[in-house]
Amino acid sequence: MSAPIPVPRTGVPLGITDPVEKARAELKATLAAIEEKGNLPRRVGRATQKRVTRLRHFARTEPVAATAAVVGAAAAVGLAVWGAIRLYVR
Repeated sequence: MSAPIPVPRTGVPLGITDPVEKARAELKATLAAIEEKGNLPRRVGRATQKRVTRLRHFARTEPVAATAAVVGAAAAVGLAVWGAIRLYVR
């Protein structure tokens, strides 16, 4: 006896013969796919978490380059704020 193959939330299991059960499974999978696609905050959260993980790995493996990137970004933000304030005051 083999173990059942896991089916993703957005998939329909194979081997359903009852048309009503198959329609229910397809509807459930469709609604799950719509929720997955339309839930923008969850997608942004996953993408952010993935990016944070990559940046932490980069900071651990290349600490000098990571420090230089942070200093460069801070200088760019500071320069942009200084320029915006200077344009506003004139």
